[in-house]
Order: sequence, then structure tokens, then C-alpha cells
Amino acid sequence: MSKRNSQANKAAARERMRLERERQAKKDRMRRQLIVAGTGVLVLAIAGGAGYGIMQATKPSQWEAAADETNVTAPKNTEGKDGTTVVIGKADAKKTLELYEDSRCPVCATFEQAIGETIEKDVDAGKYRIRYIGATFIDDATNGEGSKNALSALGAALNVSPDAFLAYKSALYSAQFHPEENDDKFAKDSYLLEVAGSVPALKNNSEFKKNVEDGTFDAWAMKMSKTFDDSGVGGTPTLRMDGKKITAEGSDNAPMTVEQYTAAIDKALKG
Repeated sequence: MSKRNSQANKAAARERMRLERERQAKKDRMRRQLIVAGTGVLVLAIAGGAGYGIMQATKPSQWEAAADETNVTAPKNTEGKDGTTVVIGKADAKKTLELYEDSRCPVCATFEQAIGETIEKDVDAGKYRIRYIGATFIDDATNGEGSKNALSALGAALNVSPDAFLAYKSALYSAQFHPEENDDKFAKDSYLLEVAGSVPALKNNSEFKKNVEDGTFDAWAMKMSKTFDDSGVGGTPTLRMDGKKITAEGSDNAPMTVEQYTAAIDKALKG
């Protein structure tokens, strides 16, 4: 082989090596670009997912949104701001009994089962009127919804009539339907409607059913609950007349028998 041919072969080999290095460098650059782009997409996806998760976590719940509602739909047969004044009885009754209750409260259930009928008879007779103030603090303590949902359903009953409201309240507290405190049955619309089936004015009442299922009075229930929170009352059931707490003789607790109740009420009516 001549010296010329040898030099030409070496030059050709060097050129092939140069071209190969360029191709490899190009492939390396492309790979790095793809990795960077993929990482960017992943970061954006993670950031987007985290942002969505934060948004969902900070999004107000149904009841929080209802509490913040400014355009409140109040039931019929209510008075005052947002309809939170619920007074039932004869207009010429000289006294008003304030009754503070939480629908999930087991002591309220015991109280209503023992004395609820006596209260209704007294109201019908014009002995006094009642002002109802509903609470939801048991939900707050148990991360539940039943107190709020039942209070909204009571609004739907009140929208039908005061008598329907009293009858439905009695049914909710009855031994047949009132659940254990740790059983949040009232959170289910289906159960509230089942209870309503025992009240003639509410049974097969399509408007009542729609208002319960649509949560028509959810915002009203939350405003009512705030009325309780602002009242200074620390527990349920609590009874007050003329600003004074009504209790069983020798006790700081609400009267829990008809005899205790009648004695306490008669004393309050004279005061």
C-alpha cells in the first residue's frame, strides 16, 4: 500500500469517528431535553394535583356554605331576622317559654317523651307560648350532621304549619325513632322522611319531601344554630321564662317529670 493510500484511509477513519461523535452528542442532547421536559410536566402535574387537593381541602362543606349564606330562605310561621324567631301558641298568652333543644340530644328525648305532651296541652290552653331555639352542638362534638339536618327538616315541617312542627318534633324525640347519641341517623334524609311518615300532615307531603331533600332550609337551620350559640345557654334541654332558667326544685337541671315540670312552670308563671 502506498503512503498516499494509507493517509487517505486514516483521514476517512477520522471523519467517520467525528461524524459518530456528533451523532452521539446529538442523541445525548435530545435525551437531556426529553428528561427536562418530562420532569417539567411531572412537576406541573404534581403542582396541579397539590393545588387541586388544597382547593378541595379548603372548599367549604355544605353546612359551612349554608352558614355563610346571606340570602336565607326562612320557613313560613317565623319572624325576625332570617326567620330565627319561632313562637308557637295563642297571641294573647301572657308568658313565653323559651325551649332550647338539640335534636340528637338524648336528654332532650327523655324530656320530650315525659313532658312534651304536657307542653302541647298548656300551649293549646293558652297557658303560655313557646319559643323554640334549635341547637347543633352535638354535631360539632362528633363531626356529625344529624342535628343540622334534623333542624332543617323541622324548618320544612314548620313551613307546613306550627302543628306539623310540634308533631314532627315529638316524633323525632320519640322512643320509636330517636337514635342513640353516637348514631348519626338524622344525617340521612331518608330516615327523616321515614319519621315524617308517622305525622299525618307530613306523610306523602310532596312539598315537605322536596324541601328536606333539597335542603331548602339548611341556611335557616345554621342561622338558628347561631342564635343558640349566642344565647349563652350551655346545654340542652334548657327552659327559660322572663330570662330566668326553669329547673326542677332543688336542682340546676330541667324538670324531667310532669310533676316537677308543672310545679316549676306554675311558679314561673306567677313570677
